[in-house]
Amino acid sequence: MPAVTTKFTPDDQLDLDMFAVNINAQLEAGVHGIVLGGTLGEASTLMDEEKRILTRATVSLVDQKVPVLINIAEQTTKAAIASAQKAQEDGASALMMLPPMRYKAGDQEVVTYFGAVANNTDLPIMVYNNPVDYKIEVSLAMFDQLLKHDNIQAVKESTRDISNVTRIKNAFGDRLKIMTGVDTLALESLLMGADGWIAGLVDAFPAETVAIYELQRVGRIQEALEIYRWFLPLLELDINPKLVQNIKLAEVHTGIGTEHVRPPRLPLSGAERAHVLKVITDGLDQRPSLPDYKNL
Repeated sequence: MPAVTTKFTPDDQLDLDMFAVNINAQLEAGVHGIVLGGTLGEASTLMDEEKRILTRATVSLVDQKVPVLINIAEQTTKAAIASAQKAQEDGASALMMLPPMRYKAGDQEVVTYFGAVANNTDLPIMVYNNPVDYKIEVSLAMFDQLLKHDNIQAVKESTRDISNVTRIKNAFGDRLKIMTGVDTLALESLLMGADGWIAGLVDAFPAETVAIYELQRVGRIQEALEIYRWFLPLLELDINPKLVQNIKLAEVHTGIGTEHVRPPRLPLSGAERAHVLKVITDGLDQRPSLPDYKNL
């Protein structure tokens, strides 16, 4: 499932035309869902109405082919509940949900926060567990409490500790589905039992990303590994403070995006831009041929 970028025009409006180009490229490649308004979607910069516009537009574009998830990243429980209810009204299939923003909530506060939203929506919820970037970790003990809510069903596992996949499987079996959320640990996590991949570089390279997933799913590990090894320098653009700018620049070079970001972000410049461009152009120069992964 791609964590899609939000497309903007040069004058900082939503660019729904280019957004549709990218969504259609994702669907053509065979993705299994669309995740809106995450870190790559510049969630913290989006107005409430913009999130609703993106949700409705995506629901229309995918036309029930795959589920549409919208991320909830709010400062208050009241706002999170309201966002969940609006997402349901707008046709979202499920929610991805971060712990409370800004305030470093304690464990019981986080559990209560997630539980309150779960009690006020019918939508399935995927907990976004990313303590590296958001400073709050949802522990196994916390998940043990959260799984009393039937609609808390999955975790986006972004702790960067690959052994967490095994810990979660040992603790909860298949009750908590695991979506790996770190591109540079994706294949490793899938081979350790993760159920899926919320991906970043898929925004620019959808076919290669889906091919890795589908090949490993049917046990064609060596073929998946060869693509993954080619992909790794590009995937490392995802584990960087400027992942949004990096991936949007890659989208430009594969013809399915623009470089426009919402201030205070700025496009890459100078040596930083030159480095990222080299990673992208080197990857394109060595881009592998893919097997017929859609019919595995």
